Amino acid sequence: MDLKLQDKTAFISGSTAGIGYAIAQRLATEGATVIINGRTQESVEKAVEAIKTATGNNKISGLAADFYKIEEINNLISQLPQIDILINNAGIFEPKPFAEIPDEDWFRFFDMNVMSGVRLSRHIFPKMLERNWGRIIFISSESAVSIPSEMVHYGMTKTAQIAIGRGMAELTKGTGVTVNSILPGPTKSRGVGDFIKQMAESAHITPAEAEKDFFKDIRPTSLIQRFASVEEVADTVAYYVSPLASATNGAAIRVEGGLVKTIV
Repeated sequence: MDLKLQDKTAFISGSTAGIGYAIAQRLATEGATVIINGRTQESVEKAVEAIKTATGNNKISGLAADFYKIEEINNLISQLPQIDILINNAGIFEPKPFAEIPDEDWFRFFDMNVMSGVRLSRHIFPKMLERNWGRIIFISSESAVSIPSEMVHYGMTKTAQIAIGRGMAELTKGTGVTVNSILPGPTKSRGVGDFIKQMAESAHITPAEAEKDFFKDIRPTSLIQRFASVEEVADTVAYYVSPLASATNGAAIRVEGGLVKTIV
């Protein structure tokens, strides 16, 4: 299927690894011009070269910026060209008992997971409306609707992303701009791999056994009973940022293996 992305320019925040990297590579495979982002210039340059090599697409560049630092965010925004596709992917997660989450962590999670997308969208969204075409995706999580007891602060930020995406979509009436949220379930990204490794070490079992226990004890409602791959999430994103998905707007699209037990 031709997703008709050859003439589109995409920016993906937090895209030197994990889901963001997979999305960048998938869009590059479709022939899009892709701008990736990471915290350091070294990580950005490494990812750019890897994507060029993997896809044969030389329309790949990168901008380094730490989304905790407002001056770096402003510098990044000032360098952005016309953006047709914005993927708000930058984010963090951390299991921690609710009573042990200090105020600083609540603000830190909100600043990274929510405000990174707000700041980028605030700059790019009005220009999309002016041109009457654009795609904005918030990479949320199934944790937005099924708040994990082991990281309530994370779930809060993912719910906020869906609310912002839906509110922005209300501003697109009658235009060619869409704003949607993608809700991955447990996905085998680098951070999750480290999480499972830590679980295995603490329980003195193998990572494979830790993964099995994770779905048995922590995410028992999963229908696929495994982690999704980052490529599975990226394939979904690629469709919803394409012109082919023009009738989907303001939606929360689940890629969570049936973990959330609702029919809508």
